[in-house]
Amino acid sequence: MKNVKIIIVVVLSVYFSATNAQTEAPKGFKKGTLTLADNSTISGNIKSSIRSSASLAFISDEGGKKKNYDGSELISAEIDGIRFLCIKGDFFQVISNGGLSLLQKASDASNKFSYNGSEAVFSSGTQGKPDDYFIFDSRNKELKKISKKNFDEVTTLAFAGNPAAIDKAKAINGDMAQLKEAVEIYNGQANK
Repeated sequence: MKNVKIIIVVVLSVYFSATNAQTEAPKGFKKGTLTLADNSTISGNIKSSIRSSASLAFISDEGGKKKNYDGSELISAEIDGIRFLCIKGDFFQVISNGGLSLLQKASDASNKFSYNGSEAVFSSGTQGKPDDYFIFDSRNKELKKISKKNFDEVTTLAFAGNPAAIDKAKAINGDMAQLKEAVEIYNGQANK
C-alpha cells in the first residue's frame, strides 16, 4: 500500500510539473503573436534578436522545435504587448497606429542575406538606423524618415489637409517622442 501511495505522488508531481511547463514561456522567451508573410498568424513564445540580427526565435504554444524568422518573412510581430511592423526585412516598433503610423526603427537588415533556393539574396533593408523615427502611410505603403532637418517638410506633407495635426507638429519643436500626439490627431480626424 505504501508503494502505491509513493507511485501516485510521483505521477501527480510529474503531471503538475508538465502542466506548469506548458503555460510558462521558456527562459528568455516572451508570449507573442506573429503575422507571417502569407497573412496567417501564429501564437507562442518569442525570443527577440531584433536589434542584433533583425530576426526572432519562435516556439509554438504546443511546444515543438524552435524556428527562426527574419523580418522579411513577417508582416508584423507582437511581443509581450509591444507591436512591430516588418518593412523590407526591418522591424519597426509601432508608436502610434492608423492610416498614418509613427514608427521607430528597431533593426538594421541592410546587407543581411537570405536564400532563394540555393541562391543568396542580399537585403538592402530600409533607410536610417535603429532608433530613427518614421511616418508610414499604410494606404500607399510609403515610409518617410523624419529628422530634425526635414521635420517641417515631412510633417506638412504627411498631415496635408489637417491643420490641427500640422499645428500640433509645429508646436512640439521637433521633439520626435511627442509627434505621436500629432499622428493621433490626424488619424482621429481622418476616421470621422
